[in-house]
Amino acid sequence: MYSQEFQNSIKLVEAAREKNIALEPQRMTAEQKEALLAQYHPDYKKDEFRELKIGPNKGDMVPTELAEILQAHSRITPEDVDLENPDYVADVLVIGGGGAGASAAIEANEAGADVLLVTELRMGDANTMMAEGGIQAADKPNDSPAIHFVDAFGGGHYAAKRELLRKLVCDAPEAIQWLNELGVEFDKDENGTMITTHGGGTSRKRMHAAKDYSGAEIMRTLRDEVLNRDIQVVDFTAAIELILDDKGKAAGAVLMNMETGDLMVAKAKTVIIATGGAGRMHYQGFPTSNHYGATADGLVLGYRVGAKLLYAETLQYHPTGAAYPVQIFGALVTEKVRSLGAKLVNVNGEVFMHPLETRDVTAASIIRECSTRENGVDTGNGKAVWLDTPMIEAIGGEGTIEARIPAMMRMFGQYGIDIRKEPILVYPTLHYQNGGLDINDNCMSTCVDNLFVAGEAVGGIHGKNRLMGNSLLDIIVFGRSAGKNAAAVAANTEVGKLTLSHIEKFESEIAGAGIETDTVSPKLLPNYTNQTSI
Repeated sequence: MYSQEFQNSIKLVEAAREKNIALEPQRMTAEQKEALLAQYHPDYKKDEFRELKIGPNKGDMVPTELAEILQAHSRITPEDVDLENPDYVADVLVIGGGGAGASAAIEANEAGADVLLVTELRMGDANTMMAEGGIQAADKPNDSPAIHFVDAFGGGHYAAKRELLRKLVCDAPEAIQWLNELGVEFDKDENGTMITTHGGGTSRKRMHAAKDYSGAEIMRTLRDEVLNRDIQVVDFTAAIELILDDKGKAAGAVLMNMETGDLMVAKAKTVIIATGGAGRMHYQGFPTSNHYGATADGLVLGYRVGAKLLYAETLQYHPTGAAYPVQIFGALVTEKVRSLGAKLVNVNGEVFMHPLETRDVTAASIIRECSTRENGVDTGNGKAVWLDTPMIEAIGGEGTIEARIPAMMRMFGQYGIDIRKEPILVYPTLHYQNGGLDINDNCMSTCVDNLFVAGEAVGGIHGKNRLMGNSLLDIIVFGRSAGKNAAAVAANTEVGKLTLSHIEKFESEIAGAGIETDTVSPKLLPNYTNQTSI
């Protein structure tokens, strides 16, 4: 099924495979990394960013697409809803049905709170479900949370909020134990010990996995636990505006039925934003590995009521998105493929970097190969590089791929590509929202009382770049924490008069800044047609 150019390149890859397996590429120095990122990483393209003119981050630069929806009109006016007669009343309102939202709902329920979970699609339709590689935790004798901290702090360019990163790594072993007790089927050896592997930027083998569908296994378990607890879940219902009370505290949300467009009011003592990422914004035209609801909705909801953003200018472009065939363009090729031994190889069969550099450095290296060195393979849909997957079984023996990354084998197999025998083509894909809403270590917004945030909508946990396996970890650690803390605050909260006055205030800011826009937000879903999106 490959063109002659493909076949010629594959022959070069095959001819160099034995040599490349034995090759130990040098890691880049800190100076080399910074120079590479400055020249090739999308986060450093100044003309792709715009200054915010209004809101708590006024003066900051953010991606152009994000600026447009942060400074857009609300979908409603205060007169559109009846705040005096709410449709739902709860102690804790959880917005988002992925891993963070489910973890928060479970722990809030465990603490005795009356919980309402709303999600714009179905519970589990989230980036959690699509995560493949694994979840980090320093729970082996040769490791420690301190070493985990050093790896993640350096990988995030020393920009993480220390108190958040400390919480992430220190609570990690307990998070793994919690998931294991809930029923997550982690990979284990014959003695029942969890199998761990390396990830990019890690100095120890601390990646726990369930083959290469770790996120799906975790989400399956969390979803079952939510349902088993009879927590109220409202599917196909999006939060389109937060509600404050007359004391300025978060006190609920305006909801919209995604099928009918009907508006409803949910009143709550505390609110948890767990809306996930932004891949479907397609910043700079990149493909994405994200699910359809990943449109930065939580950032918009929080920003409009005065919640500050942190590192909103930083995104993670996963270095290995599928580049061929076109049917799976942008789909995630887990970093676990490289941790098992596969190396990145250019059109000439040359290994051009260490296979386990951090994700931003790896992505920038691939972009460099494809854009300036002309070492990329022409796929007919742009340039790409090879990920030499047959190396895995040359190193680990026959059957390793089917045993350790079966979902990856099936994904390519349905298009006639046997990754046990043929390399695959990859190129960076928009994967993770590094920045998000600024929180304290109790998961509450630094600017809005009773508003909690968990998961990918948080900024600061990972700094300006995230290591593999720390996202599945943060949704558990901070999801659980948000649920516990939101329930505790709710127990001592009396909600004041509900108000949407912030909408009119924000509209005044738009007019005062001279912003001319027809855009309304949150976006909710991407639009891949010529029709008006929802």
